[in-house]
Amino acid sequence: MPKMKIRKGDRVVVITGRDKGKQGEVVRVLPDENRVVIAGINLRKRHKKARTQAEQSQIVTFEAPIHASNVAHIDPANGKPTRVGYKFLEDGRKVRVARASGEQIDR
Repeated sequence: MPKMKIRKGDRVVVITGRDKGKQGEVVRVLPDENRVVIAGINLRKRHKKARTQAEQSQIVTFEAPIHASNVAHIDPANGKPTRVGYKFLEDGRKVRVARASGEQIDR
């Protein structure tokens, strides 16, 4: 399983594509496909057929995965897109930091 710098719960911004500029929270991470699902971003519609007479046909809207390279973390210091680096704290923990400001991303 490849290592990803984006985790569930992170605030990200879409940097390219149809939803460019939109911000959202990561709902799901798919590391094998290098994709993420973001709340309210990359919405798709699927027509669902009724399986029984009592059930009703409907159009279901859902968030489709987007490639991880098309999103960037939002810098906690200034709210702009930033790359991610790593830093070791005094207690030995490895945390993610924003490259632009040096601000810690991990809680």
